[in-house]
Amino acid sequence: MADETEMHLDDLREPAADLPVPAEASASDDADNGDEEPERYAADLEAVFDVPVNVSAILGKTHMEVSQLLKLGRGAVVELDRKVGEAIDIYVNNRLVARGEVVVVDERLGVTMTEIIKGGNAA
Repeated sequence: MADETEMHLDDLREPAADLPVPAEASASDDADNGDEEPERYAADLEAVFDVPVNVSAILGKTHMEVSQLLKLGRGAVVELDRKVGEAIDIYVNNRLVARGEVVVVDERLGVTMTEIIKGGNAA
């Protein structure tokens, strides 16, 4: 977990509204940016917009024996490894990509992302 880098949502650009001017449209910007990496454009990712992914929001985890599992009934409480108010993990295709908070949207549960995990190899 020590090698992961966290990036807060406040650090991200608004989508499409303030996309940078392409390098070929403004030669003076190239001179000012020097050795910065070129920015990605939304149009570059258009080919993958319709690719389905599995998104999971993990509230917490626990370990138990099968015998304990079989004793569970309606109304049973299973204690998880998280505290109230602690961020939940958000996985895309089994890779940790963000942390967030549980919210209620029109009587359904939802998740608000509070931070993006860059290089989501953390477990």
